[in-house]
Amino acid sequence: MILFDAARCPYCARARIVLAEKSIPYETVEIDLSDRPAWLYEKNPRGKVPVIEEDEFILPESSVIMEYLEERFPEPALLPYDPADRAAARLWIWDFDRRLGDDYYAARRGEDGSHERLTARLAALDMWLEGRGFMAGGTYGLADIAYLPWILRGQQLLGLDLAPFEALSRWRDELVERPAVAAELGLVAAL
Repeated sequence: MILFDAARCPYCARARIVLAEKSIPYETVEIDLSDRPAWLYEKNPRGKVPVIEEDEFILPESSVIMEYLEERFPEPALLPYDPADRAAARLWIWDFDRRLGDDYYAARRGEDGSHERLTARLAALDMWLEGRGFMAGGTYGLADIAYLPWILRGQQLLGLDLAPFEALSRWRDELVERPAVAAELGLVAAL
């Protein structure tokens, strides 16, 4: 398996974390996002990463890659067993832009009022995690992986302070204890 990757890309981080959690061996082809090679558009017409390639099969889009890896390599499971919890995890992933992504990128661009909106998103995530521990179901999984890269990058690149958000801080601290997430934290620190 080949992962077309960019270390700075949080969407790629989703794929890297799932690959690591499942101990799936893969090769990396690093893509310079400021100078994307023309051949990348043959693998993903949008020219975005991540893309995985396995034999003749090519798959772009991080959320779809996460689901594919979950189905192709079912152990350890990263979606809950219960169908309602599985659906909730998928909904969290599907709703990522509204719940965090849009405001994260607005803050990265320095848009007026974006820091306040991002803080409100963090407060909502904190409230959700209070008493739950994980995004969907009773265990760590794809929904957590879908959000964590932006939290890590927000702290590193935007100076986000998670201290006011006790549940979110606890969630982040627990997740960075996992080897797959610790490896990602190391990549973020090097950005």
